Amino acid sequence: MTIREKIALFPHSPGVYRYYDAEGKVIYVGKAKDLHKRVAQYFVPPERLNTKTRILVSKIADAQFSVVDSEADALLLENNLIKQYKPKYNILLKDSKTYPWICVTSDEFPKVFITRRVEKGNRYFGPYSSVMHARNLVDFFREVYPLRTCNLRINSEAILRHKFRPCLEFHLGRCKAPCVGNVSKEEYGGYIDEIVRILSGRGGEVIRHYKALMAESAQKLEFEKAQEYKDKLRTLERHYARSIITQAADTEADVFSLVLDGAEAFGNFLRIRGGAIVQSLNLGFKSQIEEEPATMLSTFIGEIEDKFGELSKEVIVPFLPDVEIPGVEFRIPQRGDKLSLLELSAKNAKEFHFNSIKQREHTDPDAFRMSVMQELQKALGMSVLPRHMECFDNSNIQGTNPVASCVVFRDAEPSKKDYRRFKIKTVIGANDFASMKEVVNRRYSRMLAEAPDDLPQLIVIDGGKGQLEFAYQALAELGILERVTVVGLAKRLEEVIRVGDPYPLFIDRNSQALKVLQRIRDEAHRFGITFHRNLRSKAAIQSVLREIKGVGEKTEQRLLMHYGSVARIADAPLEELSALVGAELAMRIHDYLNE
Repeated sequence: MTIREKIALFPHSPGVYRYYDAEGKVIYVGKAKDLHKRVAQYFVPPERLNTKTRILVSKIADAQFSVVDSEADALLLENNLIKQYKPKYNILLKDSKTYPWICVTSDEFPKVFITRRVEKGNRYFGPYSSVMHARNLVDFFREVYPLRTCNLRINSEAILRHKFRPCLEFHLGRCKAPCVGNVSKEEYGGYIDEIVRILSGRGGEVIRHYKALMAESAQKLEFEKAQEYKDKLRTLERHYARSIITQAADTEADVFSLVLDGAEAFGNFLRIRGGAIVQSLNLGFKSQIEEEPATMLSTFIGEIEDKFGELSKEVIVPFLPDVEIPGVEFRIPQRGDKLSLLELSAKNAKEFHFNSIKQREHTDPDAFRMSVMQELQKALGMSVLPRHMECFDNSNIQGTNPVASCVVFRDAEPSKKDYRRFKIKTVIGANDFASMKEVVNRRYSRMLAEAPDDLPQLIVIDGGKGQLEFAYQALAELGILERVTVVGLAKRLEEVIRVGDPYPLFIDRNSQALKVLQRIRDEAHRFGITFHRNLRSKAAIQSVLREIKGVGEKTEQRLLMHYGSVARIADAPLEELSALVGAELAMRIHDYLNE
């Protein structure tokens, strides 16, 4: 039976399908609301599939399925099978980073601390994307509650045997010394119960409890106790005010957001209880084939459900996932507190994306540069990877000393040995358009004669439509338009201009594609300006000294080497000048410069 005949027998039921290669290895796992329809979408004429999906289909030698009761069950089964088989073409977690948790031990007198290792028997809260957030919470608990920090095995038997002595923490007032029985198990357990309620997002209950105790103590004229409760209440309210992120203290929801970057996705998850964040997690995903955003989001949701159990009844998302879960309402907010929650999550996802890119730039620069070039290729719609890029910039002030620069980037990095500078030869006055045409023509006519196989894949013109049109004309006259892509980068709005397209292309300002274009443009401008300044300085020196009768190039060089500037030559004593150039010429130079 062929693979097509086999999938024709797949049922119209929700479930999970698995593709195998010729060696019997699972290469892809997918979920479906209707197995028959979903799998049939892969086996269509190749031109209807993208390149990566065509590669996947070409590897499929066998297919199997598992039927489940609902889409939600399919999502969980898919998540488990992906972790089991780690298929090559699936969306996989990009890293195995362990996030910090807050642990409450199961001892008679529990400890509260941060850990990255989850073990059976204890209670864990988190994980937290930021270790600083977790550390602030633990520091807050130690400020409010006299918790022990030691590693002693404290139990009733050890206390009765007087096995321990109070430590420095007791003498500093930060611990009540349960090791010697100074605090009962019930009182200490009350501290732990309050901590657990705060970590579970029920801090409002603790605040209301302390308010009631404070009022009761005041009525009984127990003012010291009332003050103690008041101090704790202030600390709790101060911390809880920082944690509250919605005006509605009863808000309970899960929030998901995604930043998509090609075949990668960077997600943030927030769990909101009582209007406060009780869990926050960033996860990165990568796929070998191009998945729909809704599929990426479903994978993210499945991973979170697997980690933390069932979702809230209300789940806030930027767009709908391709799965329905009984008892869960997916909501795309348009205004109000729910929109603010989504924006906060999206801000975290964007920060995670940015930090991941910066980290990759340092840890794996080759992979980073390749991803930048791929992003630029996609943004500009190029058929080839822009491994070799060149950028041109004109520089002149009121038509004086017109020059141009050409900078070269190879594999998204400057190749300074290939930089070139041009003095404008055929254009008179400040004509940027004609100057651009001249230097582009000179650059590539010479390259065609000396290294025709080294033409750049991408040419960037610093300027607007005029400069781009004249550069385009030069390339057309040389007959190399079909071998290169040429664009203009305007400074005002950083828009990319293309010949024949009336509408500019706006690349995402945070994308690495735009950043590399800006970098090569700025480098061309810097290189050109430096050359122009040097020419102007040289011309200014020559215009003063060379106007003096009897001063030639060698005399000029001798004077400048000795004095360093024209101003110092003018101030030099006549006798000193005479020793260098003779009495008659020294008198002429002195009189001319001091007129």
